[in-house]
Amino acid sequence: MATQSKTQKPAEKKPSAASKPRKLTTQTNELLGNDLQSLKASVVNHLEFSLGKDEFSATKLDKLKAVARATRDRMIERWLATQRTYHQKDVKRVYYLSLEFLIGRTLGNALLNLGIHEEVNQVCKDLGLSLAELEEVEVDAGLGNGGLGRLAACFLDSMATLELPAYGYGIRYEYGIFYQKILDGQQVEMPDNWLRNGNPWEFEHPEDLYPVHFYGSVETIENGATKYKWVDTEEVVAMAYDMLVPGYKNNTVNNLRLWSAKSSRDFLFDEFNAGDYEKAVAHKNNSEVISKVLYPNDTRYTGKELRLKQQYFFVCATIQDAIRRYLHDHQKDNFKTFTQKVAFQLNDTHPSIAIAELMRVLMDDYHLAWEEAWDITVGSFAYTNHTVLPEALEKWPVSLLEHVLPRHMMIIYEINRRFLEFIKANYPNDVYRLRRMSIIEEGQEKMVRMSNLSIVGSRKVNGVAALHTRILKNEVFRDFYELWPEKFNNKTNGITYRRFLIHANPDLTGLINRTIGTDWEFDLAKLAALGKAAKDEKFQKEWLKTKYEAKAKFAGYIKEKFGFDADPDSLFDFQVKRLHEYKRQLLNALHVITFYNRIKKNPKGNFVPRTVFFGGKAAPGYFMAKLIIKLINSISEVVNKDPDVAGRLKVFYLPNYSVSLMEKLLPASELSEQISTAGMEASGTGNMKFALNGALTIGTLDGANVEIMEEVGKSNIFIFGHTDAEIAEIKKTGYNPMSYYQSNSELRAVIDSIAHGTFSPSQPDQFMPVVSALLYEGDRFFVMADYEDYIRCQDEVSKTYTNRKKWAEMSIRNVAQVGKFSSDRTIREYAEDIWQVKPTRVVLK
Repeated sequence: MATQSKTQKPAEKKPSAASKPRKLTTQTNELLGNDLQSLKASVVNHLEFSLGKDEFSATKLDKLKAVARATRDRMIERWLATQRTYHQKDVKRVYYLSLEFLIGRTLGNALLNLGIHEEVNQVCKDLGLSLAELEEVEVDAGLGNGGLGRLAACFLDSMATLELPAYGYGIRYEYGIFYQKILDGQQVEMPDNWLRNGNPWEFEHPEDLYPVHFYGSVETIENGATKYKWVDTEEVVAMAYDMLVPGYKNNTVNNLRLWSAKSSRDFLFDEFNAGDYEKAVAHKNNSEVISKVLYPNDTRYTGKELRLKQQYFFVCATIQDAIRRYLHDHQKDNFKTFTQKVAFQLNDTHPSIAIAELMRVLMDDYHLAWEEAWDITVGSFAYTNHTVLPEALEKWPVSLLEHVLPRHMMIIYEINRRFLEFIKANYPNDVYRLRRMSIIEEGQEKMVRMSNLSIVGSRKVNGVAALHTRILKNEVFRDFYELWPEKFNNKTNGITYRRFLIHANPDLTGLINRTIGTDWEFDLAKLAALGKAAKDEKFQKEWLKTKYEAKAKFAGYIKEKFGFDADPDSLFDFQVKRLHEYKRQLLNALHVITFYNRIKKNPKGNFVPRTVFFGGKAAPGYFMAKLIIKLINSISEVVNKDPDVAGRLKVFYLPNYSVSLMEKLLPASELSEQISTAGMEASGTGNMKFALNGALTIGTLDGANVEIMEEVGKSNIFIFGHTDAEIAEIKKTGYNPMSYYQSNSELRAVIDSIAHGTFSPSQPDQFMPVVSALLYEGDRFFVMADYEDYIRCQDEVSKTYTNRKKWAEMSIRNVAQVGKFSSDRTIREYAEDIWQVKPTRVVLK
């Protein structure tokens, strides 16, 4: 295209008023109104013009979508203003990379944060709708599984509330991990097709497409300096979808950007015409399977390969997106200010291949030298570790990486070579240290230790609770801490109390607000003022009344939903979380059997009635976890039908545990089971949510339980079991679980009842693998060792529950003292200590 000389000025032709284009801008004189009339008009207009329905033809789903779109409209204005502000102020931005975002339902949270929940509720009434019923129509977004994904979702909420320039990045899974059904007491996995009815909250961006490559080979190019080129690859395309994340009652709206895999060759027409219909669409199907399912079963090679491709797929697209955004304002500085404008946070090791990818892009695409690219990479990344379990520290076979990502494996080898040279210089002749710290694990099959890569390639490394961070420093990553103590820090997890108290428990929120005002809604630490009312008898009665009403409401819900009969006069005891042996749902089940045996032994005895609720999903390939689910349901079958225990003990397994179910059960909770083996739970956030809603914790000194005890006081929590140090000592001296079985008659009776088929009469040996794991295979999670003290502690719980004044005071003090566990506090610490990013105020014009 010909260009114009700088000295020549083209003749300007003034357009007529008729031909003058209208300026496209959101900076209008006024925003969409939040008054009842404006909101009502938005809902009605969307129902008619966006969905093509009227009051007679609209279904509940249509009405939900209309309300959702009206809500989204009000976020769009703020979102566009937010992005303009970030661009105009040239701010440093955070890119939060996570394979999971367990966001739950969006409508209620969006209305709360926008400050229009009451208005929309009234609009729905005026239109003959029920907002509560519409919220029930919305499905949970299938983008996560456990605490890792829920934490990421809480963090997004806090980033927007604190007005931080930040984005979440992940995968738009077509199917969530799975929908859990309980059939004949066993977990059955069903497809979680959460997108089947569309997603009214997302924006599709077909213009934001990025190529992602796999397989192929690497060419060496000698042209003065050695360069490498990744060739003969298979290409898929990442397409962006944005979901908006509003801050709490401010103008900031950030976004979660999710990538969907698309084929670069949708349809081979020649193959189709030749009659090979499968081949005509094979490339499309093979490409798009990448974003099909969260966590494909990786017990087979094909599952491992798909999971690796998922991880690379989303970080590759994310880095391209971040660089595009950076170069928009900094095209001429050759990445000199990249670390001043970009911060990548790795949420565990799933996105850690991003370190090798940024190196590849900087060297191969932008021709930076290794040293410069490495300084930029390390300066850009930070890594959050979420586990101390050796089997959970992610490793990939070298052979798999060489096959799927050959250029990245070359880069990882070179990172490791240079790192080991550095170690040799600092620790001469320490070959064992070299082996422990190497990114490549030698063995029968060479493996890439992704946690080691994450530490070497990041500027900061953090744990998620004080105890967890101490274990990382002193045990798991001790060598790295000795080398780089300045890299390591703690960031105790937190939760978004707006969703899990203000939205989930409006009645308790109302009681709190009538007592201490509403300032705490913006600063959870101000809940401490509630402590002054903890001994007030009148307030205690109101507190217990509110809790009882919540229990009755939840009992009604599960009766209608699952057919469960729960007595609100009993103690409501909850353990709802991902099924894993270290979380010790099995220990809870042993207590249930103990309680059952006591009642059977003394049917006329005086027992504190209790209803025990379990809930959570087990990984599809996790045999023992699924067997424990079956055991719990078998115990439930026996206990709930036994007339001897009627009115004193019931057990229920809540199917398909989710964020929305958590929101329903929290107000009804009275006892929170946080009973993991000490030293094995990184943090936990369910413990925080329950305490925030007035449930008392029974737990070990593990994860964030330690800090909860420090905040609420030892007299307001039930602590039992061996500490992590004591367990380490038992391991050192030799652990014999059989000795506990032989010396404790109640424990022996419990184990024998499982072994002899009391809970599986048609198949007496069904649960022998559980018995064998406890007695003959080492009891890896110290269930036997902690049983006696756990039963003692449960007896203390029952005794305390009968003292209603004391229980009320303990419950109130738990709520008053959990201010530390706001995700706002956590994110503020990340922003100040790790990302060096500051709040950016968004002003609407």
